Amino acid sequence: MASDDVTHGTGTGTVRIDVWIWSVRLTKTRAQAAAACKAGHVRVGGERVKPAHALKAGDEVRLFHAGRERIVVVSRIIRKRVGAPAAAECYVDNSPPPPPREFVAPVAVRDRGAGRPTKRDRREMERLQAPPKPTAG
Repeated sequence: MASDDVTHGTGTGTVRIDVWIWSVRLTKTRAQAAAACKAGHVRVGGERVKPAHALKAGDEVRLFHAGRERIVVVSRIIRKRVGAPAAAECYVDNSPPPPPREFVAPVAVRDRGAGRPTKRDRREMERLQAPPKPTAG
């Protein structure tokens, strides 16, 4: 890791938010990071930001990506993509843990060639996918 690739310390430099998100491996590509910014899935300090927003150490970044929200605090500014162990040192992850697999709603599977679901089938699928209603008592 060359010293010109990484800025150590607090607040001694800025970098584009889409570049930083890609550099620390929160997204697989820089295009995905930019698209997330444009779609409003990236917030810095509670505000939606554009891909060119200047990020500095100490900022809180909230990224909704791949079905879950990531909440990270920037501890180091980097401009180049680095390996996973080095990338993990550049932020403090305050994200809630991902839900266990058994709590994730299963995807409805239909037999191949079964055709379009009937109204009865759709209502049954909606009933199965809906969260359980709390019981009064």
